[in-house]
Order: sequence, then structure tokens, then C-alpha cells
Amino acid sequence: MPTSADSNRRLQRLDQQRKPMMMRSVLLMTAFCLLLVGLHAWSLWASRQGELEQTAVSTANMARALASHAERSLSSADAVLAELVERAQEDGPDRLDSARMHARMAHITGDSAEIQELFVYGADGTRLATSLPVLLPGSNIDREYFRYHMTHADTGSRIGKPIHSRSSGILTIPVTRRINRPDGSFGGVAMASLRLDFFGTFYDSFDVGQTGTIILAIDDGTLLYRRPFKPEMVGTSIAGGPVFQLYRKTGAAGTAMLVAKIDGIERLYSYRHVDGFPLLVATAQAKDEILKDWWFAVIKMSCVVLFAVCMLAWGVRRMIRQLRVREALEDELRAARTALELRNVTLRQLADSDALTGLANRRRFDETLAAEHERARRSGQPLSLILLDVDYFKKFNDRYGHVAGDDCLRRVAAAIATGPRRPTDLAARYGGEEFAIILPDTDSEGARAVAEKIRQAVQALGIAHADSPCAAVTVSLGVHTCRPAAESEAAPLACIEAADGLLYRAKMDGRNCLVTCAESVAA
Repeated sequence: MPTSADSNRRLQRLDQQRKPMMMRSVLLMTAFCLLLVGLHAWSLWASRQGELEQTAVSTANMARALASHAERSLSSADAVLAELVERAQEDGPDRLDSARMHARMAHITGDSAEIQELFVYGADGTRLATSLPVLLPGSNIDREYFRYHMTHADTGSRIGKPIHSRSSGILTIPVTRRINRPDGSFGGVAMASLRLDFFGTFYDSFDVGQTGTIILAIDDGTLLYRRPFKPEMVGTSIAGGPVFQLYRKTGAAGTAMLVAKIDGIERLYSYRHVDGFPLLVATAQAKDEILKDWWFAVIKMSCVVLFAVCMLAWGVRRMIRQLRVREALEDELRAARTALELRNVTLRQLADSDALTGLANRRRFDETLAAEHERARRSGQPLSLILLDVDYFKKFNDRYGHVAGDDCLRRVAAAIATGPRRPTDLAARYGGEEFAIILPDTDSEGARAVAEKIRQAVQALGIAHADSPCAAVTVSLGVHTCRPAAESEAAPLACIEAADGLLYRAKMDGRNCLVTCAESVAA
């Protein structure tokens, strides 16, 4: 590490080497001005992207609100139709109490802002019940939705193409359901007419700019409503438009900059599929309107940057020497900090490691166990702890000496280190001839497999031990798995005590074995 005197001498040499260099000053000034212009351009680009992203979030939220509104409206109509179909099927389409049904249907339409009319049609298309004051004659068998239900047995609600009501002339969206006779044959149709201007009034409450748009369409591309509203477009197909192409490509929701086929305007579109219904809503704002304020900011900020560049061109030359000295000082500080960080890392490794075995020491084990126990308590994941002890180690020391005992512990520690494989696992020397392994996010089966691997690895070392029944050094292991989030253990100490109890059982079972919470596995 350089001393203070060395640093001073180096700074003096740098100071002596400084010479007036006009060309370098000019180049530096030019480069700095170019950098400032580049940063300005990048800032403008970033603000442009931020403006577009903010609008994308806004349009996505608007699409979510539109989809929620459509879902509520259709859910209301669906519930009403379910009630009408249930009553019609209970009474029988041919024996329907039209007066009672009329009273109920009139009450529903009076309380509902979106439902224009309600009808129950017989199998021949004649009106059996209506929410209107008068039951009009005639048949609706020619309607597309009626022919559909005659030939399809599904009983769910269906959204049809927009139609003009024959009773009121209002443009409506028909939502229909099939009515079955007791034998399952076609018995008629229940219909709820949703007012198209109900959706238009709601959509007009959103600010999408002068050339923005809002779209409501069926999954097959049939346009139900488009803002700005043009009656001649209702019922046309926009399946080949950019919104539906994006929908088929990206799924139920999406946002993208697209060019509309209808008017050729580039807009930022956000669409969303209505949950539970075959509808798609989309909203868009014109790109030119989104970036209108941004262009004003570009002009204003560019003038400011131009003025700043001129001022910097005047002042940069006077700051060159100070900048060079500052850079030299920063280099010295950086080098000193790097050396200090390396030294701190070395000290940290020495403080956390066991000098004899190279494994983590008891202090690091306690810190890690406490941290992993708390993490497991928050995440709800299991935490496993293995405590193991070298069998008959005191007798080994008495017979072979402490030097051989230390070598034995080092070799056993190396075998233990082969068990845990993940960066989050920790093998530590717990004390004396006792070791511990922390296995986060590991269930009892996984911990048992690691413990058995360690047991076999130690036995495979073949370290001679005349005072052991196995004639070789072996270990006994206690394996405990806990779930701090679900159990009543209040502290990591409970895990240690449980694992220590299992280790004691392993010794009582004859050593050279592992004991889990509920069973003993002997060699």
C-alpha cells in the first residue's frame, strides 16, 4: 500500500509534468462539448421514451377500466337472462305467465341503465313476454341470433352483431340465451338488448385527445362501437386491422404503436380482452398528440444547452489543470480503497474460517443459522440442520496422538465439504470433533440424502481406528428439518437442540449412522 510520502512525491511529479498544451485543451473542450450535446440528445430520447411509456401505462389502465365496465354490463345482462331462462324453463315455454314475466322484466329495465329491452321468444320466433308496455305481434325468427340458437345446443349467453330494435329503432347489442323444453329440444330464446349509446356515453368521458379512439368489438372482429362514432361502421369487420393482429400474436392484453387502417394515423394502442365474454376493448392516443409537449421541451432545452456549450467553451480551458489534479487524487484514493477492500476481505475470511479444517467457524455458523432461520420463517420454506460427531474420537487421540487427530479432523472436514453443493449451504466446525451443516430450502429427504453422502464419504476415507468396531473412522449424524413459519420454534437454538438430540440417538443406536426426526438409518 503506498505511503503518504509516496503519494506526495507522485503528485509533485505530476505537477512538474504539466505544460501548457493549447491543442490538447482545444480537443478536450471539443470532446466535452460533444459529450454535453450527446447527453442532451440522450436525455431528450429518454424523456421521449418516458412520455410514451407513461402514456402506455395510462392507456393500459384505461383499457382495463373499459374492460371492467363492459364485463359488469354483460354480467348484469347475463344474470338477467339466466333468471329469464330459468323461469321460462320451469313454467314451460308454451305455458309462460307473460303478465308476471312482463312485470319482472319491466322492473329490471327500469333499474338498469344499460339494458334497453328484454324479450322472451317462443320456438317460432313470436314474442311470449317483453319489458315493453305492449306485446307487439310478429316473429323474430329471421334474426341471426335466433337462427343460431335454433341450430346450436349451447345454453350460455351469446353476444350478437348490433341490430336496430324493431320496437324502438335504437341501435342495440343483442345478448341472447337458448331456452330448452324439458326434453332438451329448442323452446325459444331470451334476449337482452344493450343500448349502444350507453357504452358511447361512458367512452366519451375519457380524454383520448382529438384524434384518439376507443374500440369495442367481438372476438371475431365485428365492430360494436368506435369513437369517434360513425353509425355506418357498426357491425363491420376489423379482424384484419392492426389491433386484432396484435391480439392474436400477444394474447389477452397488450400495448403497441400501430398505424390504423381506417384513417392511417399512428397511435399508441392498448387493448384488453373482457374476462368471461368474447369481447375486446381497445383505446389509443395519437403519437403526434402524445409528443406535442415533448417537442416544445426539445426546442426550449436545446436553446439552454447551446448557451451552456458556449459558456463551457469559455471556461473549460481554465479548469484543465484543476481537473488533472483532481483525477490524480481520485486515482490515489481509488487505489487506496481497493487495497483496503482487499485487506478487509482477507481479514473477513480469517475471522469466519476455522484455522484447522478450513470450514466455517462457530461464529459464522451462529450468524448464518440465525439469518436462514429468519428467512425460512418469512418464506415458509423448510430449513434442515445436520449435526455430526466423529465416533470414538477421544480414543483415537489417546491411541494415535493429537497430531494424527488434527490430521483426521482435516480429512473428515474435506469429506464433509463434499456433501453440500449449493452456495447457500454452509459446512462448519461446531466444536472439537463436532461439525454442522446448514441446508436452507431443503426438506427432510434432501437433508437425509446429504447426510448419508457425508457418512459414506467419511467411511470411504479408510482412516484406521483400532478402537472402533468398524476399524475405521466413522461419524454419527443427527438430521433435523423444521419449518419456522409453521412450527412453534421461537429461535434457532431449538433447531440445534433437536439436531443434537437426534445425534445422541445415533450414538445410542451404535454410531456410524444417521437419525432423522422419525427413523434411524444404520450403516
